[in-house]
Amino acid sequence: MREQGGIATELDVRQAEQLVYSASQTIPDIERQIEATENRLNLILARSPRAITRGRSLIQQEELPSVPPGLPSSLLERRPDVRAAEQNLIASNAIIGAARAAYFPQISLTALTGFQSNQLSNLFTGATRNWQFVPQVTQPIFNASRIRSNERLLEAQRQIALVQYERVIQTAFREVSDALVDYRKLKEIRIQQELLVTTLRDRSRLAYLRYQGGVDTLLNALDADRDLFNAELSLTQTRRNEVLSIVQLYKALGGGWQ
Repeated sequence: MREQGGIATELDVRQAEQLVYSASQTIPDIERQIEATENRLNLILARSPRAITRGRSLIQQEELPSVPPGLPSSLLERRPDVRAAEQNLIASNAIIGAARAAYFPQISLTALTGFQSNQLSNLFTGATRNWQFVPQVTQPIFNASRIRSNERLLEAQRQIALVQYERVIQTAFREVSDALVDYRKLKEIRIQQELLVTTLRDRSRLAYLRYQGGVDTLLNALDADRDLFNAELSLTQTRRNEVLSIVQLYKALGGGWQ
């Protein structure tokens, strides 16, 4: 209409079309990802491929639950991999109470803010975030009874079980640490992106007012629209990742913090 009235040029029209087509091309790819995810969910549920009933959008959902402070590391004892490693130790004639005391750090996982505690972060220090906890062995881990003819074999099996137990514990604490870092950083990123989207919406509004008033070009208004579109996409992805960080924390803790 503006071109027909002589207000806008054909270049303005093509620039506007470029913005529309650039945004539209993302829709089929997102739809493809949605259908692939629905198929995976239906496979898990032993159902034929079908659409998954939608709930509320990310924006409409309730606020994410806050991670409580002072979560005890004993929560990790519920993890299936930790329990399996303990059973292997028991099968190797280990005194599991002594093994826990020696190899399982008894600390608070979260600080007063609900983020990672210093006790947890100090378990992984240095540029490579190496495990820094030194096992405190004050009593025998294994019972003394042995079969003499197989003494070396039994001792080797016991040490393997103990090494595997220590490695599983290290993995458990690292996964909790990583999940808490993601939880804190993604929240910080999301807050800044929300501010960015608010700013870009106002910028887009002002850019179109200037264009309609004849004091600026359509190109600047389209640039503002493109930046706003990209920022909104990034914000949506960050909101999704923030939800996933809570899910990962639940998993790392062996089933939440209840």
